[in-house]
Amino acid sequence: MPKSLDPQTKKHLASRVNYYREMGIYDFYRRPVEEGVEFVLQPATENLLADNMSPAKTKLPAATLPPAISDKPSALKLIREDIGDCTRCRLHKGRTNLVFGVGNVNADIMFVGEGPGADEDAKGEPFVGRAGQLLNNMISAMGIGREDVYIANVVKCRPPGNRTPEKDECDTCSPFLMRQIDVIKPKVIVALGAVAAKNLLAVSDSMANLRGRWYDFRDTKLLVTYHPAYLLRDPRQKKEAWKDLQMVMKFLGLNPPAKAPQD
Repeated sequence: MPKSLDPQTKKHLASRVNYYREMGIYDFYRRPVEEGVEFVLQPATENLLADNMSPAKTKLPAATLPPAISDKPSALKLIREDIGDCTRCRLHKGRTNLVFGVGNVNADIMFVGEGPGADEDAKGEPFVGRAGQLLNNMISAMGIGREDVYIANVVKCRPPGNRTPEKDECDTCSPFLMRQIDVIKPKVIVALGAVAAKNLLAVSDSMANLRGRWYDFRDTKLLVTYHPAYLLRDPRQKKEAWKDLQMVMKFLGLNPPAKAPQD
């Protein structure tokens, strides 16, 4: 008769299963290991590949858990290595650089946009163009710096002509974002724009309905606000975005100023 699992082992196995599921792996088998250990979960690789992916183009995830979350730089490095020179969706055909993410690995705040633009594609870093400058100003107005936060996108390759990423592209790329979130473990995630919000929350709703309230998401809090690129097109909404950021500051105890920033 197999022995019952202790709570720590159950937690470990649950973490392993969640890790594989984020990579699209749902089938497992049990392999006996050395004496004293009940069993080890291994992924059943037959279902690893989607219909539109070939083994030659796909880097399979390692059959082990990522490094301990306490070693965040190594864990993020592993995620980046798993992405590799990605050809999993059509977006790779037009990219110059894959845009992974940047910032403080111990950040309390993580900003998530939809995807890289031309400037980001050229540099390989998220939010470095005009929208990035506005995001920097928004962060500074909160009394912190860009170096204090972590910034990433739902998709990591620039969509042609800066179009909105399509659902299958987001579905292919978002598991890597989820792994980044699990490593960073921010206290607050700020979803920048409708694409980020809808993909993170798996909902389809208007920005008016999505904004102004907190969501529980992957053991943290998530708030939705306008994408900086949208604010450049419609500066009238900057005051509304500032209200959202004030909610973040209040939650984190940053003592938000009453007056909105001018830029």
